[in-house]
Amino acid sequence: MGLFSSPAKVYKPAAEVDLGPHSVAGEHYISPNVKAPRVAGLLVKMLAWVLETPVLGWIVLSVLKRDNLVYKLVSDAEIPEPPLFTATHTWQAMPEKNVSVTEAGVSPAERVQVAVAGIPADMEPAATAAALADGPSSSFRRWTVRDFHSAYSSGQTTPVMVARRFLAAVEECSGPDRNMGLFISCDPGDVLRQAQESTRRYQQGAPLSAMDGVLVAVKDEIDCLPYPTTGSVRMPAALCGVVGFKPTAGRLSNSGLLPLNWTVGMPGILAATVEDTLIAYAAIADQSKPSPLQQPELNLPLLTSTRSIPNIRLAKYAKWFDDSSEDIRSLCGKALQMLRTHYGWESVEVTVPEIEEMRLAHYVTMGSECTASLAKYLNNMDRSEIGWDVRIALSAYGSFSSRDYLNSQRLRCRQMYFHEKIFETADAIVTPMTGVTAYALQDDALSTGELDYINGAALVRYSIAGNFLGLPAITVPVGYDREGLPVGLQFIGRPWSEATLLHLAYAMQESCGKEHCKKPKVHYDLLKKQ
Repeated sequence: MGLFSSPAKVYKPAAEVDLGPHSVAGEHYISPNVKAPRVAGLLVKMLAWVLETPVLGWIVLSVLKRDNLVYKLVSDAEIPEPPLFTATHTWQAMPEKNVSVTEAGVSPAERVQVAVAGIPADMEPAATAAALADGPSSSFRRWTVRDFHSAYSSGQTTPVMVARRFLAAVEECSGPDRNMGLFISCDPGDVLRQAQESTRRYQQGAPLSAMDGVLVAVKDEIDCLPYPTTGSVRMPAALCGVVGFKPTAGRLSNSGLLPLNWTVGMPGILAATVEDTLIAYAAIADQSKPSPLQQPELNLPLLTSTRSIPNIRLAKYAKWFDDSSEDIRSLCGKALQMLRTHYGWESVEVTVPEIEEMRLAHYVTMGSECTASLAKYLNNMDRSEIGWDVRIALSAYGSFSSRDYLNSQRLRCRQMYFHEKIFETADAIVTPMTGVTAYALQDDALSTGELDYINGAALVRYSIAGNFLGLPAITVPVGYDREGLPVGLQFIGRPWSEATLLHLAYAMQESCGKEHCKKPKVHYDLLKKQ
């Protein structure tokens, strides 16, 4: 035990930990008690200077790691399990219900067609046309992929007209009145060129698929022509009141992604509805390696038969579930009760041990991999080119040792075992998506950025397992807090159970009805004027 260390935790073998609702492990649930002040403005600059100063920086970081239990729970801990360096999952024969199986070699357009065929026909082309023709309505719903496809096919509008409205909206949002900065890069010429090509295909009666002409934003960590390459999916989806879906590690290709976090970073989908999420998933799922040693064949859920799925069991760890704001806890609890009432599905109480330990292990893993992947770039950059808050984060990341990293992977091994055992008796784990709703960015953070690890820990409280263990997970909006900010409920599934998660999310969406979707204060209607 070193100068800044504290008595280390001695872990008993994972197989000896009781995962039942009355487990002793449940008595030791550690709610993140982050001991680090919020810093912004001048304080950010001062802290960056301190952490980058030899010896002084090491002392400050050592104290922070001690106070935040990194030494006790990770660095100096005695962990009997071997390290697990990558969250890879072999396929186990646990058939999903009410799905359409797509074989390898099927084109993305054909997969989209299969996905659309499995979606309830609540908005036939005639209904969409009527909705477009109606005047302003008191109700609000987001236009979906099928709405755009129907409008294009019927000639009510064209991809070019929609693209022009979109570009005008982006320009207005980027102006001084709103200054929203929605896109790091947007090439109007390329957007219009693609829209013109799509319009011609519709005029010829030969669209590529239902997604042809539908505008899609691509996150800047993905290499995408004609843009330069410069994250999160479920957390921002919950904060913004939309659906966020992260499939099993390996289900979507990592080709073109910035290799920032090799073992915890995975692509995903944000969409307005579960139906659109399914369509996008069908289009981009990677079927290049369907085999028992890599991944099973792709199952696409038949949402038309979600209600007929029997005997769904949802695992809930009450102490973890309730470790959120009062509004989130209430809304998510009511949403779960609606699922039980409307679908007859069962929730079972379990214990998910060592959640705070997993959060710290994930942080060490993410930071270590980030430092390693960016090293060659950082060595050729001047510090003045890097944001102050990023410099602080990189200083913390760079302080982790090989022992920190190895013990984090041992904790990953334990968590993989715990989750596998829970999934032997449950179809999914249910949690809120975040511990708090979106909080205001204060003025002093605008020029320097900010570090707010207390709110940050609350935001990521329920997202770690999906990233650290490579498990599929989805969040769906279930309402709004007293400030009118969106709240999301999350389902974490077995490896390769994406179809089941989409069924669960669709059931949740239908149970909540229109209450989960309110018109934003800033809204641009790309199909009609509301």
